[in-house]
Amino acid sequence: MTQGIINKVVVITGASSGLGEATARLLSEQGARVVLGARRLDRLQALAAELGLPEGAIVQMDVTQADQVRALVDRAIALHGRIDVIINNAGIMPQSLLDRLRIDEWDQMIDVNIKGVLYGIAAALPHMQAQKSGQIINVSSVAGHKVGPGGVVYAATKHAVRAISEGLRQEVKPYNIRSTVISPGAVDTELPASVTEPDMAAAVRGRYDKWAIPADSFARCVAFAISQPEDVDINEILFRPTVQDY
Repeated sequence: MTQGIINKVVVITGASSGLGEATARLLSEQGARVVLGARRLDRLQALAAELGLPEGAIVQMDVTQADQVRALVDRAIALHGRIDVIINNAGIMPQSLLDRLRIDEWDQMIDVNIKGVLYGIAAALPHMQAQKSGQIINVSSVAGHKVGPGGVVYAATKHAVRAISEGLRQEVKPYNIRSTVISPGAVDTELPASVTEPDMAAAVRGRYDKWAIPADSFARCVAFAISQPEDVDINEILFRPTVQDY
């Protein structure tokens, strides 16, 4: 599977833990040149040391700030002269029932889960258009396909990611750019920790304790999509733990 991955320049947001960290490890092992962004610099530094990344391959940044996302992509261009893949991975999931009126959390999910993806596209797309090549990978969720009580706004943001990804797919055809949206089910990450309502947090934690599979399951999906020949565009991957019914 390393064919099609070796020497590709891959930018990953939310790379300090979970899906992003697992993907950085796998792709680095398979020969990609990863450039990693996240808010927690200490975690990025530890990961960079573990992977033996070159100086400058990590950037402390927040996906809700368009200029910081652009700075991450610009760092990849400065280091390697191009960007082959961007993985818009950063996301949060503070679930709550609508009548609890957690408007602050609704705004935060919109900023991270939707705007963060758009800012990643905005940062990478001009470079990929100029190159006439590249791949944009956006992270949705099973909740981008289904809606349940307590997860309404989160599901709305993840449905939005799928809509953005499909529109992107159609728009970038003249530039030979590929686009992929990956929708994971319960994967063992820090995502449940973003749930602040105690009863909702307990319910989510219970489901994850029962169902969750390792984060490298997502990383393998990314590697599969990236490793395809240039004339193959894997547009959507939906995967769950085998035991997950939702």
